[in-house]
Amino acid sequence: IFTWYLTSYFACFPALGCGVPAYPPAVSRVVGGENARPYSWPWQASLQYSSSGNWYHTCGGTLIASNWVMTAAHCISSSRTYRVLLGKYNLGIEEEGSIAAQPEKIIVHEKWNSNNVANGYDIALIKLSEQVTLSNQIELACLPSPQSILASNTACYVTGWGRLKTNGALPDELQQGLLLVVDYATCSKFGWWGSTVKLNMVCAGGDGITSSCNGDSGGPLNCQAADGRWEVHGIVSFGSSLGCNFYHKPSVFTRVSDFNSWIEEIAND
Repeated sequence: IFTWYLTSYFACFPALGCGVPAYPPAVSRVVGGENARPYSWPWQASLQYSSSGNWYHTCGGTLIASNWVMTAAHCISSSRTYRVLLGKYNLGIEEEGSIAAQPEKIIVHEKWNSNNVANGYDIALIKLSEQVTLSNQIELACLPSPQSILASNTACYVTGWGRLKTNGALPDELQQGLLLVVDYATCSKFGWWGSTVKLNMVCAGGDGITSSCNGDSGGPLNCQAADGRWEVHGIVSFGSSLGCNFYHKPSVFTRVSDFNSWIEEIAND
């Protein structure tokens, strides 16, 4: 991943039964990315596209309802055919209990501008063609409370199958990396991200060691709530063009708590 580069609940988003993995993640203070415990982030999805008869991982995603996956807008191209893998740990092998779901429709936020990632609104929802059966391997993420803001230095985990370092290899096993939240006041300073970062984003990392990287896009920033449940506060959006792990250039995420009402509107349409 990583050596770079919600509580609004409504009809289909249950207040119970989210954010509590059957196989709790092995959360450590390891510096740098590490292999996750298998199936310990059971809402993690792999968004894949078809090319020449094969499927290729392109982005992460988060299962937020039995037929809805949340990802980043910049992961979506109208010219590609997609599928969503759920219940996966190792992308290189067949795993019992995992499923490949077909999208029925994909909704990109109307304010997303692919020519200006720094404008924000890097969020998309994928409606699956059928409801998936939840299991120990496939569970729903919790969304944070509307407009909730993470405190500086909150410990969160970014997860995904992105590159292990700038221009590095893509791992088969799901990776996790500990990132500390950087508050907006700091992240928007000159020498950090400046005016590039917006209030509807979350910054995390920036230590020059651990970050998201290419292929992690669209995946979750997982933060544990006081009641022990995991909430997905961020969607991997962008990092520094200088490299995945650039000092004072934290990974930048779409702030999910700014989009609760949009998610609700789309999912209940």
